[in-house]
This record gives sequence, C-alpha cells and structure tokens, in this order.
Amino acid sequence: MIGEVRIQNYKSIQKLKLELGRVTVLIGENGCGKSNILEAIALASAAANDKLDNEFLAARGIRVTEPRFMRSAFDKENLAKDISIELIQNDQEQFSCILQNDNSPYSQWVSKIFCVNSETSLKDAINLLIQKHGGRQKLKSLLEEETELSEQVFSNFIKDAESFIPILHLNEFIIYSPENPALRTFEKEGQIQPLGINGEGLFKLINFLSADNPDKLNQIKENLRLIDWFKDFEVPQNLAAMQTSIQITDRYLDTDLSYFDQRSSNEGFLFLLFYFTLFISDITPKFFAIDNIDASLNPRLCRRLIQELVELAKKHDKQVILTTHNPAVLDGLDLDDDEQRLFVISRNQLGYTKATRILKPQPLEGQELVKLSEAFLRGYIGGLPKNF
Repeated sequence: MIGEVRIQNYKSIQKLKLELGRVTVLIGENGCGKSNILEAIALASAAANDKLDNEFLAARGIRVTEPRFMRSAFDKENLAKDISIELIQNDQEQFSCILQNDNSPYSQWVSKIFCVNSETSLKDAINLLIQKHGGRQKLKSLLEEETELSEQVFSNFIKDAESFIPILHLNEFIIYSPENPALRTFEKEGQIQPLGINGEGLFKLINFLSADNPDKLNQIKENLRLIDWFKDFEVPQNLAAMQTSIQITDRYLDTDLSYFDQRSSNEGFLFLLFYFTLFISDITPKFFAIDNIDASLNPRLCRRLIQELVELAKKHDKQVILTTHNPAVLDGLDLDDDEQRLFVISRNQLGYTKATRILKPQPLEGQELVKLSEAFLRGYIGGLPKNF
C-alpha cells in the first residue's frame, strides 16, 4: 500500500503531507481542499502513465482548468512554479513527479519522474527489469509458452516487479463519482476501463463476471442484501448485442411480477451495486478514491456500508480514499484499527489546505464515549464552517 502522500503547489495545497491507511476518510467543509488532494494523486497517476492531455486528466476525475490555475494562487509567483507530488510505500519505495507547464496557449503539461529513491526514471526502471529477464523478445516468447520454465520466468518477473507495485497501483488511480444517469442507462463505457468515473461500463463488467467469475458475482449479490427488499439479480442471456439490462428481484413482489430492470431501481441500490463491484472485482483498480461516498444513501446504511467496504478492501487488497459530508459514515470506522484513518481537511489562516488526523476519542472520567458522528456535529473534531 501507499503509506504517504506529499503535495506541493497544487490548487489550494501549498504544502501537505498525508499518511494514508488502507481505508482513509476525509471530512471537512465545502471548498477546504478534499477533492484537491484526490486530484493531485490522480495527476501523479496521469504522469506515471505519461498521459497528461486534458481529456485523460478529466477521465481520471480531475477538474481541469487553465494551467496557471492548477497551481496555488496564494502568491502570483506560484503560478509559474512546478507542481510536486510524491508517494511513498513502507518508507522505501518512492514515486516522485515534477509537473511543469509554461502557461502559454495550448501548452501541455510535462513531467519529470523519479522512483525507488533514485534518479532512475520510471521508463528506465521498467526497461532494466525487462533486460534482466532476457529482453523483450525472449521474455515474450517464454511467456507465450505453457511450460514449467515459462511459469518460473513469469513468477520471477512478478517477484522482481514487486518493487514497482506502488507505481503500478498508482497508474490505476481514478477518482470515482458515480452518477445516477450512467448507472441507470448502462449505455456508455468510460474512456478508462473497466469502470469510468461516473459508473460507465458497469453492465459490461457485471456481464463479464457473470460469464467468467460467478463466485465474484455471488459475493456482490450477498453484499447487496444490505438492502432489505433485494433478493437477487440476473444478467439475461438472450439480450441482443446492443441491449443492456439486469433483472432485479424484489422479494416482496408477486412471483408473476418478480423482477424489474435497473431503470426502475432506486438510486441507492445502483450506487451499492457499483461500490461492491468496484471492490470485489479483480480487474478494477487496487488504489482509487470515491468522492462523496454518502451520495443517495440512508445515514444508517452509510455506517454499515463503510464497515462492509473496510472488510472488502482487506479481503481483495484494495486501498481507497473516501470523502464525505455525512457524519454517519464516521461511525462505520474503527479507529483502533490503524488501517482505518480519519482526517479533517481544513484551511489555515493563510488559506492553505491542511490535514489533521483524528484518533479515537477518549471519554472523560465518568462519561460515556461520544460517537464520532456526534463529535463531528458538535464541532469537537473540526470540519464544520466557523463563519456562521
């Protein structure tokens, strides 16, 4: 997992360090910089992929604007300075990128990338790894053979590549903000697959799991039973090529009218279907973010959802950053578990975004422990507006 993120000169972030857990939740008032933190990581992901065009940035969930406005505007001299983003795993593996843009019309972002505490570029590091295993052609031919030797070569290659895992996971980073139209129509695919930032591609992924990995699909269904009325869903096998629908069964309906499709479903069900598919599938990113995880969900369901997602993240080796404005989400966290972390994001007197980690509150002598949701609403842990 990526343990630490350091960001300089990105939007409201002058300089920030954030120590991540497996599941990290960010709270704070509107405009404090929560989404800017996610965007900075997504920007590093785009740099790692060497894809810094605006279309690719937007496809990762970044709110793209003029290059000068992507920097911190606290000092006009910053508008021409570089953006710096570092990600560190286990205090050893390090990915650093410097992003530059001259602010001229139609100019493109250019990145300088360093990794593993060295001056070795990402491209050079991967080339060195390939050469160590005999070069591209030899490696390709060996991997195409189904022999014990090819299996051993593949095993050794993966073992050596483990030092680049934080980079490979960073390559996948996307900020998801699922939206009702994309989830309900099932008609579009995202620019980045298997799942687009608004939920595009969900039907294709469910259809794939139905055919190739029914155990994963059954896990998704089991988690969906958090919703009381849900009984089952199926992917019809007789759909025409352009048709996209699932048959959802409501346990309360007459058996002769036992299913409906996603167009008739409520938003909460569709959002849960998206989240559980995202966490359970093996081909979705290992490292990602979800902005406003509480959208369209009942507060009590939010609390239980977080508990379920924490378990799924551990089971399926996912790392996620969540943002929320719903206090109930906090009650789903167990802050005794160091893999679950809560941060209040705020802005200091100069307007810079800062992050404060919240540890489990300790009750005063003779008093009961206050829930995190109540502590949030009472203003004990910060994250609320102070100007009214």
